[in-house]
Amino acid sequence: MLTVGTQKHSKLNWLHGNLPQGLMVDAAWLERHGFSRALRSKYVAHGWLEQVVRGVYRRPPAKILRAEAERHRIGWQEVITSLQTLLERPIAIGGRSALELQGFAHYLTTSGRREIHLYGYREPPGWVSKLETEPRFVFHNAGKLFEEEITRIATVGKNMPQSAHTSLIRQTWGYGDWPITMSTPERAALELLDEIPQGETFHQVDVLMEGLRNLSPRRLHHLLVSCRSVKVKRLFLWFAERHNHAWLARLDRTGIDLGHGKRMLVRGGKLDRKYNITVPEDFDAV
Repeated sequence: MLTVGTQKHSKLNWLHGNLPQGLMVDAAWLERHGFSRALRSKYVAHGWLEQVVRGVYRRPPAKILRAEAERHRIGWQEVITSLQTLLERPIAIGGRSALELQGFAHYLTTSGRREIHLYGYREPPGWVSKLETEPRFVFHNAGKLFEEEITRIATVGKNMPQSAHTSLIRQTWGYGDWPITMSTPERAALELLDEIPQGETFHQVDVLMEGLRNLSPRRLHHLLVSCRSVKVKRLFLWFAERHNHAWLARLDRTGIDLGHGKRMLVRGGKLDRKYNITVPEDFDAV
């Protein structure tokens, strides 16, 4: 028969084994695993848990500086890993952020506060926006570009499959090699193009597209066929032809629906008659 003391140590050992230091979970997660409100309060009082915002807890990271005793800085990686793994939220880093994390940062210039762009079919929990993180999170509805589906995820560095259906990859970070799921460069490029012209400029994306020399034609075909945005598909092909990438000759265009009619993306811009999109005056139209 377990004594009260044995039960306490057993639950604490379980928590240490299933909630890594620095990662966070919500009250519902703790309730499901037998940690009542009273027990959570007790763990917070003893320093075994830390309440970062209302209803959200984490195991305090090791070696906390004294100056940070009242409020510890929350890293964006901890937030994303917690959402994707412990809380099992189907959300991924995409667009500009995915490209930066995969080595394309030198093609992009940023101004002002840094942002991490998240893509999913449901918004992240409300408490995410209450965290004092730097950079801040920006959410995008992935359904605007792609239908929701179970997507195969490749792990970087571990025999990444070349399946055309793999549009997400998983990288590891930190001392615990915790995973972060993000868009492949092919998918991230389409997500970035969707931000033209409100969130991204033609000139900035042009520099980026020039550097994307090693994309997978098979994966691109699958994504372009699946993509719901006529604007994005036309822009992608226009930029690809502008830079004459080698992979473009191997891209199968069968089934890629480019729609009908003109798309005015820049007021007063030049019309590219092949793809029926307006581009800036200082860009050469076909």
